[in-house]
Amino acid sequence: MTSSLHPDDTARPLPRRRFAQLAALGLAAGTGLLGPAPAAAAAPGDGQPYYDRARTLAGDDPVLLALVRAMDPATVIPDLTAPEPIMLFDDLAMLSVGFVHAMALLTDGGIVLIDALRSPEDARDVLVPGLVSLGADPEEIRYVVVTHGHVDHFGGAQYLADHYGARVLMAPQDWDLVAEARPEHAPAQDLEIADGQRLTLGGTTLRLYHTPGHTPGTVSPVFPVRDGAGRHTAMLWGGTQPPGTASELRTYLASVRSFRRRMHEARVDVELSNHPVDHGLQRVEELRGRTGGEHPFVIGRRRTDRFMAVMDLMLRGRLADV
Repeated sequence: MTSSLHPDDTARPLPRRRFAQLAALGLAAGTGLLGPAPAAAAAPGDGQPYYDRARTLAGDDPVLLALVRAMDPATVIPDLTAPEPIMLFDDLAMLSVGFVHAMALLTDGGIVLIDALRSPEDARDVLVPGLVSLGADPEEIRYVVVTHGHVDHFGGAQYLADHYGARVLMAPQDWDLVAEARPEHAPAQDLEIADGQRLTLGGTTLRLYHTPGHTPGTVSPVFPVRDGAGRHTAMLWGGTQPPGTASELRTYLASVRSFRRRMHEARVDVELSNHPVDHGLQRVEELRGRTGGEHPFVIGRRRTDRFMAVMDLMLRGRLADV
């Protein structure tokens, strides 16, 4: 098995506090390069024009329309029936309890799990048997990448660490968030994710990007997936629900814009989410009945970019409403 963690292509790991200082400076610099968000000039409570523009941009695209609905301030995500485990791609499984999903990337060096659902019970009763039902061995779980420090994403991580020796990764800001809140089922602090870090297992490399906003340490991965002879690049936005304050919304907006550039550079053509905000459960059922033709999660580079553009507009509306 080949496994490695690289903070970026050239640099050595930074001490944790120094990294946090540089990350803060980098975020401020990135915002300056982009210029002030246009919504900053809007009158308070005047977000509707941005929401309308987002709906217009979405057109009749069910993926983009679902995102508009999910990010509308009036929307409440209902409880949803958990789908059966499914291989979204030849090397990517989705394991879900309905309103939150985990993804398992199967490599020739083991399994990288992206998120771990809500609790040890979810790990025992959903993740482990789900992998087995799909022909994967839970003993092969090497890493759990936690996209952010909310219990519905890290709840099963310590169970997987205890039973299978999995290493748990989270951005330092959210390790701090978890340590301060001390929520139930919090994993013991383990590995920290640097912005742009490469996580390589076997012959597969994920890139892990800091996208703060939903939480201070939200992380969004970019990674390869296979569909028969087809090779694609997937993204998974790490935390969708917008925060409530203007400063946090500006941080979130800067993250959307920086990640959108990184998606373009990586030629991303697959959109994934850890919550059902993207017509994902409906596309799962389309995939179950697929006998050929287009893959419902391969939406192309233009639509993945438009997905982020819709998110940008919805956030600008939220900012105008603060």
